[in-house]
Amino acid sequence: MRGTGFLLLLCWVLGVLATTSANVTYDHRALVIDGKRRVLISGSIHYPRSTPEMWPDLVKKSKDGGLDVIETYVFWNLHEPVRNQYDFEGRKDLVKFVKTVADAGLYVHLRIGPYVCAEWNYGSVSQAEMKRFTAKIVDMMKQERLYASQGGPIILSQIENEYGNGGIESAYGPAGKSYVNWAATMAVSLDTGVPWVMCQQPDAPDPIINTCNGFYCDQFTPSSNKKPKMWTENWSGWFLSFGGPAPHRPVEDLAFAVARFFQLGGTFQNYYMYHGGTNFGRTTGGPFISTSYDYDAPIDEYGILRQPKWGHLKDVHQAVKLCEGALVATDPTVTSLGPNLEATVYKTGSACVAFLANVDTQSDKTVNFNGNSYHLPAWSVSILPDCKNVVLNTAKINSAAMIPSFILQSLTGNTDSSEALGSDWSWISEPVGISKDDAFVKPGLLEQINTTADRSDYLWYSLSINIKGDEPFLEDGSQTVLHVESLGHALHAFINRKLAGCRADGGHMSRGSSILVSFVIVRETNVTSWSIRLRPLILPANPKFDISYECKRCRTRIKPDPNKSVTYRSQKGSRDNAKVTLEIPIALVPGKNKIDLLSLTVGLQNYGAFYDQTGAGITGPVKLKGIKNGTSIDLSSQQWTYQIGLKGEELGLPSGSSSQWVSQSTLPKNQALTWYKTKFDAPAGSDPVALDFTGMGKGEAWVNGESIGRYWPTYVASNSGCTDSCNYRGAYSATKCLKNCGKPSQTLYHVPRSWLQPSGNTLVLFEEIGGNPTQISLATRQIASMCSHVSESHPSPIDTWNADSGSGRNLGPIISLECPVPGQVISSIKFASFGTPHGTCGSFSHGQCSSRRALSIVQKACVGSRSCSIGVSVNTFGDPCVGVTKSLAVEASCT
Repeated sequence: MRGTGFLLLLCWVLGVLATTSANVTYDHRALVIDGKRRVLISGSIHYPRSTPEMWPDLVKKSKDGGLDVIETYVFWNLHEPVRNQYDFEGRKDLVKFVKTVADAGLYVHLRIGPYVCAEWNYGSVSQAEMKRFTAKIVDMMKQERLYASQGGPIILSQIENEYGNGGIESAYGPAGKSYVNWAATMAVSLDTGVPWVMCQQPDAPDPIINTCNGFYCDQFTPSSNKKPKMWTENWSGWFLSFGGPAPHRPVEDLAFAVARFFQLGGTFQNYYMYHGGTNFGRTTGGPFISTSYDYDAPIDEYGILRQPKWGHLKDVHQAVKLCEGALVATDPTVTSLGPNLEATVYKTGSACVAFLANVDTQSDKTVNFNGNSYHLPAWSVSILPDCKNVVLNTAKINSAAMIPSFILQSLTGNTDSSEALGSDWSWISEPVGISKDDAFVKPGLLEQINTTADRSDYLWYSLSINIKGDEPFLEDGSQTVLHVESLGHALHAFINRKLAGCRADGGHMSRGSSILVSFVIVRETNVTSWSIRLRPLILPANPKFDISYECKRCRTRIKPDPNKSVTYRSQKGSRDNAKVTLEIPIALVPGKNKIDLLSLTVGLQNYGAFYDQTGAGITGPVKLKGIKNGTSIDLSSQQWTYQIGLKGEELGLPSGSSSQWVSQSTLPKNQALTWYKTKFDAPAGSDPVALDFTGMGKGEAWVNGESIGRYWPTYVASNSGCTDSCNYRGAYSATKCLKNCGKPSQTLYHVPRSWLQPSGNTLVLFEEIGGNPTQISLATRQIASMCSHVSESHPSPIDTWNADSGSGRNLGPIISLECPVPGQVISSIKFASFGTPHGTCGSFSHGQCSSRRALSIVQKACVGSRSCSIGVSVNTFGDPCVGVTKSLAVEASCT
């Protein structure tokens, strides 16, 4: 009994030690944890934008990258879609996510909000229920003992989000200020035992810490000299919009921003995002935010390290941490070294740390500091942990770059397998117009969001009208124009159950369909009214047409005027302007005619003052216009019939289990409002998986009942604004360094491996505007090449810094290559040049001078090994051009 008692006591003691509480406070320099000021580096990972199976690897890669803290929002409308009905299962398991972070030994910043923005649908919910939900989340965390004051990982919480940004607070007048004070008081009253923050909130009342969000926060000053300088959102890139090009933020600029922040007194910095992930289901907001939320983050959408961004930032973090003792011990001393040149020194006792900055956007500079000479590239910061030796310059990258690629698998896969993708398609046609028992009639046009309560993207507006034979709309066989005005976001018009030719959903037309359009052409003839029948031969974005011209009165065929063009009538909303104005020629018949308008949302507004009043759907007017004499009828105030959502949604078609699926030898293709289903096998291996939706129009897709999000490959980015090479020097913005112009914004859609079975997976699609599902491909995410380009002027790798002696061992610059996947070895060297090589990874070329020995030396050092390191010096390669600063560029592949 004595021994048993001892064991019980030991277990109790160990349990107490394992949950020892931490005292988290702050002063003017930093967060203080158990009496010690800390420099903390954080990264945002949003738990519902990945899967529980991905979380441990994402957190581990974050820790390996030098992070101390994981930051996440809490998504109110995800967890409480209906009042008092909560969901914390699967991707929504907030407690499990926080514990996963804790298991890795990292802290958590829990941004409860509850308003989050985050390009999330509606940004969550409004104030009425705010206190109740915030208290609910705090209580959950307390019950699991997850606050640092209880021995858990949560060291910070956030209330509200960017309310003081962009004039939002001021738009509400005195009530705005009152709300800020109320929110702060409410949060503090919940007694979490850790500090609360409000980002972008200069008037945050004590003891709330106001923090900075933006591409740069080095010039940010807290509202009180008693509060530390904190950066809650350092935007690692930007979000992608349907219809927009892909944003990219060069790592040299991102590293510069980070180093500048710590140089000028910052002690807490968070990347938004460190892993962006995927907007599964209908969670993406905006509107028009894409399903991919990759954000050009250090860990990409699929969980793969984005190199060299991840690796270079890791080096920055190591360099900053070498300076931590001096950074938190004192305030910075900043001196000018010349125009656009700064030296910042932190000195306490024997410790001395310096940052040398060149903020010029054009010219490299050489400066003298403490009796030594230092070369500073434009728009860069050098970090000197001992005020003497440069351990890192933000513009000089030692980390290897990676070129990711997608390996496509044929839609039919293994034709010997009955489960190959596309070998067994079936379909169901979605009814046009009203088909559900819960349809209702209301006079006038209803706003969509208040009508649907966001239960579906879709709302049908349906109307029957009678046309007499002598109505002016039918006079002389001329057509009628249907005019519709909508707040957005897209609109399909059906006349007598048939899709009206061109429409405001991205301009897609079914192959073989035809529409009748009237136009006026000026020629040397008295006949000026013509009709043309358009038959698309190549599907969007820019269809070509077989055009026949017919004179309505003279009935003679004429040759088209080569100087005139025919406009393909297509309207759709966009990220910048969600409104849709549709004007489309239609053919009415004498007697009863049915007008069915399918209005749809593409994520709801999530930011700005009164964003909840933005609205969506058809607000009118809806008119019929006569082409010949301008006669019009306003249909807006008539009795419209409404249907929320689709019949297929009501039937549960996304699960694939309905008995109504049709399987025949001929699969209907390029038809609007069609559900498709097939079975497929998962690709072999463990590489991340995507579906390539090239060939489809717009819709939503489900795999084994899980929504992988909205797809819209026909929404093409404009041809302007992109650049092949991006100069990182100078202030970054969301429109700088764009890629992918003139191409679909997104064709590849992430399917988490954990959602897949080895075989027998069910894929269900709802196609709105017409596409060919047999063109869909499976794809696996792999690394095609890895590269490094290091010059003789680069610092030694930061790992060679001798922390014990406080000085750097001057080993010189080194190229290091390592295969990204365990078990792989370097199989070939695609390129190697020592001298003056130029280009980027995948397109290196030799310069005017190049060592003839470079390729053989690199092959000998690397091929057959998992990793290799090579000194970048004339001692290794000889000197092909004396007096010139040389560099080594290498591209390798692994198998």
